Amino acid sequence: MSIAKIIWVDDEIESLQSQKLFLESKGYEVITFNNGFDAIEFVKNNFADVVLLDESMPGISGLQTLAKIKEIKQHIPVVLITKNETETLMDEAIGSQISDYLLKPVNPNQVWLSLKKIIDNKRLVAEKTTTAYQQQFRDLFMALNDDPDFNQWMEIYKKIVYWELEMEKSDSPEMREIFASQKDEANAEFFKFVSKNYAKWVNPKSAEAPIMSHNLLQFKILPHVEKNIPTFFILIDNLRYDQWKTIQPIFAESFRILEEETFYSILPTATQYSRNAIFSGLLPIDIEKQFPEQWKNDEDEGGKNLFEEEFFKAQLKRLKKDDIKVSYTKVTNHSDGQNLVSNIHNLLSNDLNVIVYNFVDMLSHARTEMEVLKELASDETSYRSVTKSWFEHSALHQALKKIADKKIKLIVATDHGTVRVKTPCKVVGDKQTTTNLRYKHGRNLNYEPKEVLAFKDPREAGLPVPTVNSSFIFAKTDEYLCYPNNYNHYANYYKNSFQHGGISLEEMIVPIIKMESK
Repeated sequence: MSIAKIIWVDDEIESLQSQKLFLESKGYEVITFNNGFDAIEFVKNNFADVVLLDESMPGISGLQTLAKIKEIKQHIPVVLITKNETETLMDEAIGSQISDYLLKPVNPNQVWLSLKKIIDNKRLVAEKTTTAYQQQFRDLFMALNDDPDFNQWMEIYKKIVYWELEMEKSDSPEMREIFASQKDEANAEFFKFVSKNYAKWVNPKSAEAPIMSHNLLQFKILPHVEKNIPTFFILIDNLRYDQWKTIQPIFAESFRILEEETFYSILPTATQYSRNAIFSGLLPIDIEKQFPEQWKNDEDEGGKNLFEEEFFKAQLKRLKKDDIKVSYTKVTNHSDGQNLVSNIHNLLSNDLNVIVYNFVDMLSHARTEMEVLKELASDETSYRSVTKSWFEHSALHQALKKIADKKIKLIVATDHGTVRVKTPCKVVGDKQTTTNLRYKHGRNLNYEPKEVLAFKDPREAGLPVPTVNSSFIFAKTDEYLCYPNNYNHYANYYKNSFQHGGISLEEMIVPIIKMESK
């Protein structure tokens, strides 16, 4: 490991020789200056890990020196050392992006701790993360083998996401590999669990079933709606729990987060099924029965999510909630987003405002079509990073900031998640077979039974029967379904893309978050 280089600037630097020697004994190289001008000149042409900077110096003050150093090298960490405890100075120093603030007289250990925090922070956090995960590994392994129920699976998945985000701090490829294989194992066990229980969950007579898409509004949203406090229900299409955790700090700046829960998306984990189920409060088989004109199967012409508002109002009527004042807004492009920003205040007169925001879905679909996005979202970490960057600059964020100071309730959820696919599987079908990569339906489907969950009778899964003898199959873990003709081309083209429709923790266990204004 290379020696860290420290610049120390103080007009009384001679009196700090013992401190300099102490830091050198700890393995740092310390270069000293007794004025800001010389330090600025040095920084222009030389590298330094940290600058220790006295605030009160003749000629050019510490804050002026700080401003000049930041102009030259914006990312260099600066520790301001001062006798002055006034709040205005602290505010100005923090506003100038200092890394730490020490009050004189400083003792050597104080300075050393500050340097350690800045220079060694990443390494220390990585080491701690690795050790902590090693201790937790066994607990997670035991939880997987303990026949978890649907509630325990939600907890297991939250822990997996926690460790996935923690692992980003670790620079140990071995630990990341161990984590990845444990996540794969969890997904394989989850597939078995869903295969065994899904038909029971969607059976109306079943007593034991998780909250799923078709009863989300009834049990998780409508009970929170009250007169005189507007509730905003934001459905961000295709938002996984780990993506929520990435944008959570941005929400927390403006809103108080009350509850972070998850629920189960129905199968297929695809927009036309899960989102229509959310707004209708019905399983797809019942949507088709009650709305035969509006329901579209995969192979039908026309948009598959055009009637959500109609379904939503019918559900309110069925639940005798049609006396509440509601609005429904759908954002699918930039101009819809700008309209939302302009009109958000007008929605405050409603009891419940539904906003469907389509961005993440566009990103994941575009991910397979556009080379730029393949570069931007090539793995889980970059997929989360793109989501965060999008949300920070989105019209949705702008709109919510405009009403953050009003007394409102905010519920953020999604319809389904996505999984990064890596393993191609061959499926043979006739011309009517659908083209989806994570699920298919059609007649005479030929597949490897161990690789999918199959429903020969779609009604068992709460799904319509598109054509006589149609069956549905759902891909497991990280698999994607390809036809034998042109197999290698498709297998390579879609490998490592983010897809949805099948069975994985990422696609099925999705967030619902309750917040209020601060």
